[in-house]
Amino acid sequence: MRVAYQPPGEYGLDVEIFTVADLRGRVDDAHFRVTQRIGFHMLICVTEGHFDYTVDFTAVQCRPGSLLALRPGQALHFNMQANWNGWVVIFRPEFLAPLQTTVRIDELKAHASLQALPSHMALEGEERHAVLDTIVQMHADCASGWPLDELHPLLRHQLYSLLLRLHLSHGRQAAQSGASVASLNRFRRFQQLLEANFAHQHQVAAYAKALGCSERSLTRTTLDVAGVQAKAFIAARINLEAKRLLAQTALPIAAIAEQLGFDEAANFIKFFKRDAGCAPGEFRRQHLP
Repeated sequence: MRVAYQPPGEYGLDVEIFTVADLRGRVDDAHFRVTQRIGFHMLICVTEGHFDYTVDFTAVQCRPGSLLALRPGQALHFNMQANWNGWVVIFRPEFLAPLQTTVRIDELKAHASLQALPSHMALEGEERHAVLDTIVQMHADCASGWPLDELHPLLRHQLYSLLLRLHLSHGRQAAQSGASVASLNRFRRFQQLLEANFAHQHQVAAYAKALGCSERSLTRTTLDVAGVQAKAFIAARINLEAKRLLAQTALPIAAIAEQLGFDEAANFIKFFKRDAGCAPGEFRRQHLP
């Protein structure tokens, strides 16, 4: 099920902040029983309880301090039966990219920060309190009643600050994992290239050439940062998109194969089975609403 940015009533802002408890009061349980594909950005900061949250068909264990950074197009499944609460920040993709002829450096950094964030990270101590303080202040400002043309810039800069803080926290955590700064930077560039090209480019060599490094260096980078070889990382991204299309659309398998750059549906089916452990048709049946 596709979910668009649709705030209640006459709410006119491009960003909305609310608690999970508020969300339960706004939407019935049936809404959360099916996999959703969101059309907006969503940040969730968990404040109470433990639960599993499925992001792109992978279960993520969450607890107080968990921060989920979710993007348009991701397939999500909420566990609303568990007793948990937290803050939710949702915003339109264009909220960070207002139409204008010039773009400031803080806007560029906010975009880069958002794209570099993992789907899940753990916040502790002062980092957690700082993030929550920003979200709570944004929530209060949303209800201030100030004119939209003045309130929107304020909220946008608060969101810039929040994203940059999360980016710094993620960078610190990644550095503690042992990966070098050079590896982290190369991996982020690889992710950006892959996101733009996975549907028609499946070869490690092409990405290595675009990054100005050898295939061996790129594979070493993905092993250091993601724990898998570059070939497997590319395959996982292709299969993720296949899973999204199978679960969220009625496209024929042959059409999905073509959309993902396969000359023959049979080659796509074989490729998909290696990762998912079942044929595309069976995966679709398992995820029917």
